[in-house]
Amino acid sequence: MVLKLLYAAADSILTRSRGSFALKGWAMKIAKRRGLRKARVALARHLAVIVHAMLRDGTLFEA
Repeated sequence: MVLKLLYAAADSILTRSRGSFALKGWAMKIAKRRGLRKARVALARHLAVIVHAMLRDGTLFEA
């Protein structure tokens, strides 16, 4: 279930968000080279790493 949610979040960031920020820019560079599907998976994995680090350290998300 968590994998599906991370993939959905990555899809939302790439296709629905209008703003520009570092994670989206990074994923869009991958999308240009490898395609949108691989970019979604890469972004989902990157989000998983971020969430894991936040849980490990006990830090809160700051936008």
